[in-house]
Amino acid sequence: MKFDPSIVQSRFQSPLGPITLAATGTGLAGVWFEGQRHLPDELATPSGWPTDAAHPVLKRTAQQLGEYFAGQRRMFDLPLDLSGGTAFQQAVWRALLAIATGATTSYGNISKRIGNAAAVRAVGAAVGRNPISIVVPCHRVLGANGSLTGYAGGLDRKTALLRLEGAHVENLL
Repeated sequence: MKFDPSIVQSRFQSPLGPITLAATGTGLAGVWFEGQRHLPDELATPSGWPTDAAHPVLKRTAQQLGEYFAGQRRMFDLPLDLSGGTAFQQAVWRALLAIATGATTSYGNISKRIGNAAAVRAVGAAVGRNPISIVVPCHRVLGANGSLTGYAGGLDRKTALLRLEGAHVENLL
């Protein structure tokens, strides 16, 4: 992934562990759990992105995530910057935004939604590389048989997010 050079970051302490938030002048560009797979290289180096907790998008994101984890918010109202992904990845990530809170879907349904029913594996890869966890709800995507499948932030977090949203996860464990 290629991120805008103007990106800045801040941290948010969630009930599921620390989260790094990243934004550009266009919008929210990243929400990553500490230790999740596919973290940007810039987060692994001390000279990576500068910290700017006063950035307006980062402040709004932290506020809305706090409301989400408190059960007071079901939808996010934030400008997004998906420009770090390919056109295909961006199409998949936009399709994820259409999954209602408390609902789930499959990778196959996402492939059909973007007009490429045969691209289930590529959709899975794009979902796994989603840079804006929670806000772009990749945790709502399940396997074809309704089973919990990989989640870059870990299956425990995926389960916790689905439970928080009221999805029926008891059958998935």
